[in-house]
Amino acid sequence: MKNVVLETERLVLRTLCKEDQASLNKMLQDAEVMYAYAHAFSDEEAREWLDRQLERYRQYGFGLWAVILKETGEFIGQCGLTMQDCEGRQVLEVGYLFCKEFWHHGYATEAARACRDYAFETLKAEEVYSIIRDSNTASRNVAGRNGMKKAGSFVKYYYGIHMPHDLFRITREEYEAMEK
Repeated sequence: MKNVVLETERLVLRTLCKEDQASLNKMLQDAEVMYAYAHAFSDEEAREWLDRQLERYRQYGFGLWAVILKETGEFIGQCGLTMQDCEGRQVLEVGYLFCKEFWHHGYATEAARACRDYAFETLKAEEVYSIIRDSNTASRNVAGRNGMKKAGSFVKYYYGIHMPHDLFRITREEYEAMEK
């Protein structure tokens, strides 16, 4: 497999490419998957999503990556690192989104941990965040299993809706103190 960034016991994380558009569309156009975004994406929004990841790779050297199940070679979601605006400052975020048939198998936690480790060990980050809609219990649980603690709250205005979000964070000091 080409363009591999990270591997875990069960997963391969690789850069997204134009050929992933159909798999992304399936995921991004599923209203259940996209509940935290308050709407399923249109074809145009899904294309813009992929283009934004490709631009992030050029700009930062990282972004959201395709998550591939080693056992089958199947695209099951995306997870990676992005720079996000958080109340006027840029923070490094671990983000994740998975096709619903792959929920509740520990894949998000496994992929998010690999991305957290990459942020600290490869990018030498001092802190890593996850910005999560306050109603997204599953993602909040992943952040907790990733060693993150709630560090604040704020409201994002997105798609015509005020959406409360919680800010989860782990610092380098906390990361280094963890048993891995």
